[in-house]
Amino acid sequence: MKTISIVTPCYNEELNIRECHAAVAALFDGELKDYRREHVFCDNASTDRTAEILRELAAADPCVKVILNARNFGPMRSNFNGVMAASGDAVLLLMPADLQDPPELLPRFVKLWEDGAEIVYGIRQTREERALMRTLRGLYYRLLTGMSEFSLPPGVGDCQLVDRKVVDAMRRIDDAYPFMRMMTFECGFKAVGVPYTWVERRRGVSKNSLLHLVDQGMNGLVTFSLAPLRFVLFLGFAIAGLSLAYAFVSLVLGLVYFRTLAPPGVMTIIVAVFFFGGVQLFSIGILAEYILAIHGQVRRKPVVFERERINF
Repeated sequence: MKTISIVTPCYNEELNIRECHAAVAALFDGELKDYRREHVFCDNASTDRTAEILRELAAADPCVKVILNARNFGPMRSNFNGVMAASGDAVLLLMPADLQDPPELLPRFVKLWEDGAEIVYGIRQTREERALMRTLRGLYYRLLTGMSEFSLPPGVGDCQLVDRKVVDAMRRIDDAYPFMRMMTFECGFKAVGVPYTWVERRRGVSKNSLLHLVDQGMNGLVTFSLAPLRFVLFLGFAIAGLSLAYAFVSLVLGLVYFRTLAPPGVMTIIVAVFFFGGVQLFSIGILAEYILAIHGQVRRKPVVFERERINF
């Protein structure tokens, strides 16, 4: 009997934990009855009753495993640590406690996995959220898709069922701030997508603030694309080139047509400021390429520090 692991990161989700557990368990009592269940909950040092509820669930259900973090390390690090702790033949990278990614997707994911797909990813075709956030997310993912070094379908989230070989490949990526939704595609296995509706949160409020979303978005851009750095480099090069053209035009106008256009030396100062500003951006862009390479090698911090594991 094969084991399917489901990973659920949580922080102050006392209103949703029991429903999430029950929804997943019901699937394995029905459509997925021929598979063994492993549900890994990763608590990010919640300040409500989340940890207490998880202890109760783990005591009553041996299929529930719990990781209690020593402090809040953010959803991405905590989620990745849970995936690395999962032992299933296939692992669902994220089943959110608020069930915004519907559990009903899992049987379809498992069927496609059994048919040979090594990565089955959900595509958030429709989002039940405010128009502004929906537009901003869409723009970001189009930007991320266009700038990434490998093919990434638009609308992909962390709701992905991946084969054990993919998890083992991800384990070899030593990154203190993992961005899993792209990491799986970086590994390069056979993938298939399933469109679905990302539903709005029914209970409680999201713990992901706008600043956290910006931080996570920038992490995805910087980790999987050199485009931002090269944009700065080429911008500096373009400004330096334009400043040289401006210098030539100013010289012609100043010497031939408009001798009294400005006091002597003013044009020289203006040209020098633009020129050296462009040169500095150009130089910073080159240095940033080297710093990025070094940065990727020297980060060796643990993803999280754990307080306790239950049922492992």
